[in-house]
Amino acid sequence: MTNKHILIVEDEQKIAAILKEYLEKSGYRATITGRGDQAVAQVRKSSPDLILLDLMLPGMDGMAVCREVRKFSDIPIIMITAKVEEIDRLLGLEIGADDYVCKPFSPRELVARIKAVLRRTNPEPAGKNLAIGPIAIDEVSHQAKVNGQELDLTPNEFRLLQVLISQPGRVFSRDELLSRVQGYDCDGYDRTIDSHIKNLRKKIAAFMPGQEIITTVYGLGYKLMYNSEKLCGVD
Repeated sequence: MTNKHILIVEDEQKIAAILKEYLEKSGYRATITGRGDQAVAQVRKSSPDLILLDLMLPGMDGMAVCREVRKFSDIPIIMITAKVEEIDRLLGLEIGADDYVCKPFSPRELVARIKAVLRRTNPEPAGKNLAIGPIAIDEVSHQAKVNGQELDLTPNEFRLLQVLISQPGRVFSRDELLSRVQGYDCDGYDRTIDSHIKNLRKKIAAFMPGQEIITTVYGLGYKLMYNSEKLCGVD
């Protein structure tokens, strides 16, 4: 994700400068334009990887900019606004925005959202098959099986199993799992991982009674283990 180019379309110079500084510290290249009527030309000229687009702009508002950009490009757009009415949120997404952030916002949260949007819009190359013991997943078809029987998993449960099985024996913290599953950190929601783990264990147990391969490491997080590996000294 590093060295991605972010175009900041924001007429409040102080906010734009803070965003630029924070993005550059996070490894991005960032440029600023303060007028909506200049933004479309800037997008055509520089082809940024993502646009941070303020709603209220001189020359042309953010909605109009978004519509114009969508006529020729699918560059990810995160809209930024002080308006909090639900109709604005819906309209912002309906015209092609990928996410929506209301002022005031945390620069750290915004960077996390940028990373999440870039991951969604720039997917990793074609996946592969991963397996440990009787559990196997196909990253292309998004299928998980135990002893050849397909698991009925939610998208979050599949991504959670995908992370755990990618590095058997490694302990993942709740925060790391949340970031991998949800796409960005979300303070106060790390316990949702416990719920996903509980459901995932239950579904796996239906095909592997008496074996708990997702282990809780108290005070740290979770790891995926298969009993046969303990014979090799892995604990």
